[in-house]
Amino acid sequence: MSDSDAPATAATPRIIYREALVRDGADQAEVFYHAVMQSAASHYSLTQRRAWAQALPWEACAWVARHPLYTTLVAVCDGRCVGFLELDMPEARVETLYVWPSLGGHGIGTTLLIHAERLLLEQGSEAVEIEASLMLVERLERRGWENLGEQWVERGGEKLKRYRLQKRLHAVET
Repeated sequence: MSDSDAPATAATPRIIYREALVRDGADQAEVFYHAVMQSAASHYSLTQRRAWAQALPWEACAWVARHPLYTTLVAVCDGRCVGFLELDMPEARVETLYVWPSLGGHGIGTTLLIHAERLLLEQGSEAVEIEASLMLVERLERRGWENLGEQWVERGGEKLKRYRLQKRLHAVET
C-alpha cells in the first residue's frame, strides 16, 4: 500500500482507565492547564481562562495532594495521563473532569464518567452531580444529565458561568 492509499485517519490510540498514581500528578497539571487554556477558548475569554487556570496550581505535588481527598480516575495513553476525573464519593459529586485538548470529543471524558457512575452505584448512590463549564454542559445534557440551573463562580477576580447538573444512576443488567 502506498502512502496515498493509507487511510485518512489514524487509528484511535489505546486508552487505559485506572485510579491515579503519584506519577500522574505532573500530567494532571498539564492536562488541566491546557484543557482550560485551549479547550475552553471558544466559551470563555482569555482573562477568564487565565484566572481559572491559576485557581489550581500547575505543579505535580498539588495534584497528588488531592488524591487522598478524591477518588481520581485517569485515562492513560502510552504511559501518560491524557484525561482525569476527581470524584467526591461521600458527596456523589464529580469535582473535576479534564481531557487533553486534541483528544476531546473522542469519548475519554464520557468513559471516565461511566467509571465514576459505576463506582457510585456500587456504594449505593442514587444520583451524581457536577458543576459543568459552558463547554461541557450540552454534552452532559445529551447523555441524560438534568440541568439544575446556572451558577456563577469567582476565580481570581473573574466571574465564570457554569451549570449544576445531576444524573440519576440506574444499574444496567449485563
